[in-house]
Amino acid sequence: MLNVSSLRRRLKLSAAAVAALLVAGAGVAGTHAASAAAAGCQVTYTVSSEWPGGFGASVKVDNLGDPINGWRLTWSFPAGQTITQLWNGTYTQSGSQVTVTNVSYNGSIPSGGSTEFGFNGAFSGSNPKPASFALNGVTCTGGVTSPSPGGSPSASPSASPSASPSASPSSPAGNRPCDIYAAG
Repeated sequence: MLNVSSLRRRLKLSAAAVAALLVAGAGVAGTHAASAAAAGCQVTYTVSSEWPGGFGASVKVDNLGDPINGWRLTWSFPAGQTITQLWNGTYTQSGSQVTVTNVSYNGSIPSGGSTEFGFNGAFSGSNPKPASFALNGVTCTGGVTSPSPGGSPSASPSASPSASPSASPSSPAGNRPCDIYAAG
């Protein structure tokens, strides 16, 4: 039969063990969030031909990050250019803002892979190249970024020796904190 002080000691050790496991679990959750997808891209925008009021362009998107399944490239034309025809993608344009998305046969871009599309466009006055592009919401800088975990726990998964279930090697086998869980 258990006496009251032995039961209290077991409950305290059990509570400490649960707290240590919760802190360790929070550390694992923070590690999981930090291992989210790395993103990175480089865009090569080339004006392949130009005539009065019109031009042809090709766009190559290099994926420098993790594999992508489904892509969306966005940019703004700096001088009011408009797309009149596009191939190997679908596009929408609102003012100077352009969004091009994949079609069924080119939606996956492996790490280190690329995809290309082309279009014809119209302009009035000048035809400067867009200043920046974003792939699936991430600005293409020619480098790779890893998302930072939002709200990662600041507690470290360390427990005091008296709170550790294995801290008392001289305890008899029947008096370990987890026996309460096994019995209850």
